Amino acid sequence: MTDAIYKPGLEGVIAGETAVAEVDQTTLRYRGYAIGELAEKTSFEEVAHLLLYGDLPKSAQLNQFKTALTQLRPLPTQLVQTLRLIPADVPMMDVLRTAVSLAGHFDPVTGDSPDDLRRRAVWLTALVAGVVAVRFRLLNRKEPLEPKPGLSHAAQLLYQSLGEDPDPTAARLLDLTLTLYAEHEYNASTFATRIVASTLSDMVSGVVTGIGTLKGPLHGGANEASMAMLKQFDSPEQARKWVYESFEKKRKIMGFGHRVYKNGDHRAHLLEAELRKLAAQKGQQKWMDIYDAVKEPMVKEKGIHPNVDYPCGLTYFLLGLPIDMYTPLFVCSRVTGWCAHFIEQFTNNRLIRPLSRYTGPAPRAVKPISQR
Repeated sequence: MTDAIYKPGLEGVIAGETAVAEVDQTTLRYRGYAIGELAEKTSFEEVAHLLLYGDLPKSAQLNQFKTALTQLRPLPTQLVQTLRLIPADVPMMDVLRTAVSLAGHFDPVTGDSPDDLRRRAVWLTALVAGVVAVRFRLLNRKEPLEPKPGLSHAAQLLYQSLGEDPDPTAARLLDLTLTLYAEHEYNASTFATRIVASTLSDMVSGVVTGIGTLKGPLHGGANEASMAMLKQFDSPEQARKWVYESFEKKRKIMGFGHRVYKNGDHRAHLLEAELRKLAAQKGQQKWMDIYDAVKEPMVKEKGIHPNVDYPCGLTYFLLGLPIDMYTPLFVCSRVTGWCAHFIEQFTNNRLIRPLSRYTGPAPRAVKPISQR
């Protein structure tokens, strides 16, 4: 064991093989397709199909996939009742974790064949979006809405949350964020999900584990934390001053830096371009000025670039979505990636069991209690 390689945080360690996604300094690809091309030419439903079934759908397959998402979205009555009972001040991610665990008792799919696992993944994708929408409605003292036929997954999520036919721009931008967040290789929550799969546990347990992992501010919670940071500033000058004070105090600035991308996150570039258009459309240039006042010194002084969470937080804010909904929206997307990895691990499995380096006391004898 002394010859084994040790890297804190498994940084740079290849922990497995996957055909789901490829991440490196120059690109992000889902099953061979560049993220920029997917963002430009496909919808989230097409991307979800790609991740779960291995290829982009044909027209009939896409229609079937969309129909399944709509049909599976209504929540069991018992689950809705539970969502009513959970106190209003409970964080949305905690609610989502509990809801998915409870929903596992009403899993409409039986069996664990590859086809069964894919059907369960589609159900979980619909379920997570349904839970987020219903909880949002209940928090606003409004009754849950039934799915509206003909809407995209993103538009449906907005409709069932807000109760209005979604603005096309809002639906398109939410769809874009769902695509960008859908998959990212062996990130913390995906690796945790694969560990669950490697024990041959069930997919619902894997997704619950993913939610618990994504909740952390160093992972999915960064989009909420970055927007909470921006909201404390009234002007670009105030923001810039705070950033330089943060440098002196060695205070972490959320939404920046990435374990893999050292020269910028491709997803952040794609989303930021659309964010600037949205801010101009809504007459909210003030927020872009504050956004840039934080970003510019981080890049110029520290060489640390934004990750996708930084533009995503402000995008959701300008769409009128509450901050504690941001990470659950991340789950609405990443659940497809988790499930794709769960299926891959489950169907070609070897138990994930790494070694550790012991740092405790040297060998010692147990003394009688009178001598301790």
